[in-house]
Amino acid sequence: MPVIHDSNADRPPGIEFAFAALSGVGAGCFTNPVDVIKIRMQLQGELIRGPYPKVYRNTLHAFYIIARTEGVLALQLGLMPALVFQVFLNGTRLGTYHWAKRYGIILNEKGETSIGKTALVSGFAGITGAVIGSPFYLVKTQLQSQSTKSGMIPAFRHLWRMHGFFGLYRGWYANLPKTFIGSATQLTVFGIVTDWLKPYDAFKDKPLLLTFVGSLISGCCLGVVMQPFDVISTRLYNQGTDVKGKGVNYNGLFDALYKVFTVEGFFGLYKGITPTLFRSAPHVVLCQVFYENLSQLYDQIYATA
Repeated sequence: MPVIHDSNADRPPGIEFAFAALSGVGAGCFTNPVDVIKIRMQLQGELIRGPYPKVYRNTLHAFYIIARTEGVLALQLGLMPALVFQVFLNGTRLGTYHWAKRYGIILNEKGETSIGKTALVSGFAGITGAVIGSPFYLVKTQLQSQSTKSGMIPAFRHLWRMHGFFGLYRGWYANLPKTFIGSATQLTVFGIVTDWLKPYDAFKDKPLLLTFVGSLISGCCLGVVMQPFDVISTRLYNQGTDVKGKGVNYNGLFDALYKVFTVEGFFGLYKGITPTLFRSAPHVVLCQVFYENLSQLYDQIYATA
C-alpha cells in the first residue's frame, strides 16, 4: 500500500501511536473533571422507577456540589487510571486511524475517507484498546463515583485481594459496543468533515483550524451515539459484587440494557448527556489538535536536523 502523505514518509513506523497516546493523556488532564460529573449523574436514580431525589440537578450544580462538599480536588478523582486508560484507548484507536490513513488503508481511490473501511478499522482498534485498558477504566469509574480519597494502587490491591486477576477484568465486555460505535462514528465523521472542508479557502494551509472544526463536529456526534452504551458501561463497571464476583444488579450487558430501559425508561439511557457532550467534544478536539501539533513539531525538528 503506497504512503499517501509525503511529509510523513520518513517517519519511524508506529510514531502515530506515540503521538496519539500523548494526545490522549493531554486531553484527559483537562476533561477529567467533567468525566467525574458525568459518572455521578449517570449513576443517580439507578434502577428507580419514577421520581427520585436528585443530588445533582444539572452539570453546573454537580460541579458546585462536588467542589463544596468534597473539595475542588475531588473533580480530579480517578485521574491517574484515566490517563493510563487514555494511553491504551487513544494510543490504539487514534494511532491506528492516523497510521491507516498514512498508508491509504482507510482511503478510497480518490484519496478520501472510505466510510466502511474507516468505521471498521477505527471500531476494532477502539475495542482493542478498551479491552487491554479495561482494569484502568474499572478503577477510574469506581474512584470517580465515590467521594473517596483512595488512590489507584490501593484500588488495584483491593480488587486483586477480593477476586484475583479476573477481578481486574470484571465487566471488560461493557465497553465493547460503546468503543466500537463511538470510535467508528467519531473518526469516520472526522475524516468525512475534513475531506469536505479542505478545498475551501478558509481552511487552506490551516491544518489546525481544519482539525478543530472536524473534531468539534465529530466529538458532538460521538457523545450522542455513544451515550446509552456509556451509561450501561458505567453501571456495569460500578456495580457491587457478591462473594463469587458476580454483579449484584446486572447479569451482563443485555440484562443491564433491559433493566435500565424498562425501569428508568428511554431517557434513563441518556442520563448525563449534557456532561457527556461537554466532555466528548472538548476531549476529541484536544486529542486531535494535540496530535496535529505534535505531528507538526516532529516535522519541523526533522526538517532542521
